[in-house]
Amino acid sequence: MKKVKRRKDEGTILQRYKKSFFHAVDGVIYGIENEQNILIMMIAAVLVLVLGFFLPLSMGEIMLLLVLIAAILACEMINTAIEATIDLITMKDHPLAKVAKDCGSAASFLLCFASLICGVIIFVPKILALF
Repeated sequence: MKKVKRRKDEGTILQRYKKSFFHAVDGVIYGIENEQNILIMMIAAVLVLVLGFFLPLSMGEIMLLLVLIAAILACEMINTAIEATIDLITMKDHPLAKVAKDCGSAASFLLCFASLICGVIIFVPKILALF
C-alpha cells in the first residue's frame, strides 16, 4: 500500500516535533482563553496541588491526583474539539449534533464526578486528622 503524504509530514523529524509541540501549546492556550470549564478545572487543579503540598500524601495518592488532573483536562480538550468540529460542519440545530456535543460533555462530567469522589476519599480523612 502506498503511503499517503499529509501536510503534517513536511520537514525534518525535529521540525515536525517542534510544530506538533507548538500546536499542542496553541490548543491549551485556546482552551484557557475560550473555554470557561477548562479555566475552572485548571484553577481547581492548582488548588488540589497546593492542598496536596500541605497534607501528608503518599506517592500513590500524588500520582493518582496528577493522572486525574491530566485526564480531566485532556477530556475537556477532546470535548472542545468535538464541539468545534460539529460547529464547523453545521451551525444548525440537529439532533445528531446535540447527541455528539452532549455525549462529549457527559464524558467530561463523569470523569470530573469520579475525580471528585477520589479527592474526597484522599483529602477528607487527612483534613479531619488535623482537628
